[in-house]
Amino acid sequence: MGLPDAFSFMLLMSSLQTIILKVGHLIKPKHEGRVKEGFKIMFLNNESTKFKNVWTTHSRSPIAYERGRIYFDNYRRCVSSVASEPRKLYEMPKCSKSEKIEDALLWECPVGDILPNSADYKSSLIALTAHNWLLRISATTGKILEKIYLGHYCKFRYLSWDTPQEVIAVKSAQNRGSAVVRQAGIQQPILLYLAVFQVLPFSLIGILEINKKIFGNVTDATLSHGILIVMYNSGLVRLYSFQTIAEQFMQQKLDLGCACRWGGTTGTVGESPFGIPCNIKITDTPPLLFEVSSLENAFQIGGHPWHYIITPNKKKQKGVFHICALKDNSLAKNGIQEMDCCSLESDWIYFHPDASGRIIHVGPNQVKVLKLTEIENNSSQHQISEDFVILANRENNKNENVLTVTASGRVVKKSFNLLDDDPEQETFKVVDYEDELDLLSVVAVTQIDAEGKAHLDFHCNEYGTLLKSIPLVESWDVTYSHEVYFDRDLVLHIEQKPNRVFSCYVYQMETNGSLI
Repeated sequence: MGLPDAFSFMLLMSSLQTIILKVGHLIKPKHEGRVKEGFKIMFLNNESTKFKNVWTTHSRSPIAYERGRIYFDNYRRCVSSVASEPRKLYEMPKCSKSEKIEDALLWECPVGDILPNSADYKSSLIALTAHNWLLRISATTGKILEKIYLGHYCKFRYLSWDTPQEVIAVKSAQNRGSAVVRQAGIQQPILLYLAVFQVLPFSLIGILEINKKIFGNVTDATLSHGILIVMYNSGLVRLYSFQTIAEQFMQQKLDLGCACRWGGTTGTVGESPFGIPCNIKITDTPPLLFEVSSLENAFQIGGHPWHYIITPNKKKQKGVFHICALKDNSLAKNGIQEMDCCSLESDWIYFHPDASGRIIHVGPNQVKVLKLTEIENNSSQHQISEDFVILANRENNKNENVLTVTASGRVVKKSFNLLDDDPEQETFKVVDYEDELDLLSVVAVTQIDAEGKAHLDFHCNEYGTLLKSIPLVESWDVTYSHEVYFDRDLVLHIEQKPNRVFSCYVYQMETNGSLI
């Protein structure tokens, strides 16, 4: 585990410095947010400000939400939630199963950028279809603005931001080969492909193959902020510079819409049936930036200065988190974080998305916000300490007494311990950060009789003080999958029930009985 050499460390620091610049551009400082301070004061301090359930709908296909838009039927139908009652923005024509949208990202025009076309200043949905077309769709009309055919040599399935709002990565499904090939024990050398594009105007950076002959017995790979992250079954995680790989191993620069000759075939890049050839093929092991071993490949980088979070690679260490300095792998003082809890679901930890360098550690009955500071008289070492803690509203006594009567009439009292995530006690299920209002939002759930009752609480991001609580009227089943969004004057709850039944509950803010 560690940093291979000083040069690789400098490359990694350069990549991470780019991340900081991008994040600093995306997350608005408190005084520059587009939400006026008056809105925050009205929301928090006006006792008559409440949230009313204005709309509920159900679907047999997944429901997605992005910036005031609710998507149904695999993104074919879009409903605007920015109104007193949701209204349909558009509905695209019905399509075959092979043409359905499998994944999508919402692109919003950055303020101040000069773009080639006036239509580019409006939001777009970047969508990936089941038959390997990458589409740019108007977010207001559903009209297809651009189409790129990726090719037929693999099945592309996933979309993600490499650099938010600037560079996208299109990831293929893993190549497991046909049943006959698997039965014969023949190993497939290519695990997957990553297609990388600059967005608006769309331009191809390159398509990279992840080859087991180069990386070994790799199980997955992804791209984030210009860093290629490669994962192994053993828990090993390795980091490489994508820019270095592209510069060293790109076979031919390809431009969308231009004629190309590849492998004896001539066609137009990005058009059917030619598609986009894989033009980045690694022939030798690229320079390693960093490697670390962690349980289930869990690995995060963040903080000021740079630190990383891992779980030691042993099953008995699940729920134990180590916070270490990236420069020398040294464990921070108090850098081993473990919740004193007994629960069915694991606690989770991550770097705070507000770019403060803090860490959020969530358990069933508490949310800890931790800060990373220099040790006094030793600026080269850092320590972890509590900034504040949010506690669930529950009784301190975990013991329950049960009285039973034997056949002879003797009363026997037995005592047992409740789990920390026992449904009859208030338990934290969702924790999120609202950057425009600089608030932490926390969903807490309690099982009352046969129903789960949930409420959404808003806490001061600086001190953790509870500022407002919003009850959710629908029952919350802890065995279902849930997503909760808070977007200025809107609260939206998406629930997935058994047998692929999806429900969406929309709440609008009202003051003095009037919707805002």
